[in-house]
Amino acid sequence: MSLLITVPPNLVQSIRAFRVVELQEEASRLGQHFLYAHCAGTLTKSQVCGRIAEAFHFPKPCGKNFEALKLTLTDTLYRAGVQPGFLVVLEQLPNTQKFDKEARENLLDVFRDAADYWAEKKVPFRVFYSFE
Repeated sequence: MSLLITVPPNLVQSIRAFRVVELQEEASRLGQHFLYAHCAGTLTKSQVCGRIAEAFHFPKPCGKNFEALKLTLTDTLYRAGVQPGFLVVLEQLPNTQKFDKEARENLLDVFRDAADYWAEKKVPFRVFYSFE
């Protein structure tokens, strides 16, 4: 039985009871891309975007801002060829003065937009996140 049986194929949600290693194993079992970024120690939007871009092995420009990250998560990956699906984990997103609740919501909106984009193409795109 699938670990994600109760999880819709395109969503962004708190990691809650899921463990990273189980999600990684499930992505492998499903033949999907597993994208993982551990964001502890980042303080600003720029640092968070840079960490995500580096962890996902994206080109450096996509780590500059939310718009560039969104473009890479959608159009760039789409143009790379047929995609089997994505399981994304953003662990320990910061809670700092320079990366406050609004910045966190804006980042999560980037991933929500990407989930919607892939949903239109019938490609699973699940994102799990946690805060520091």
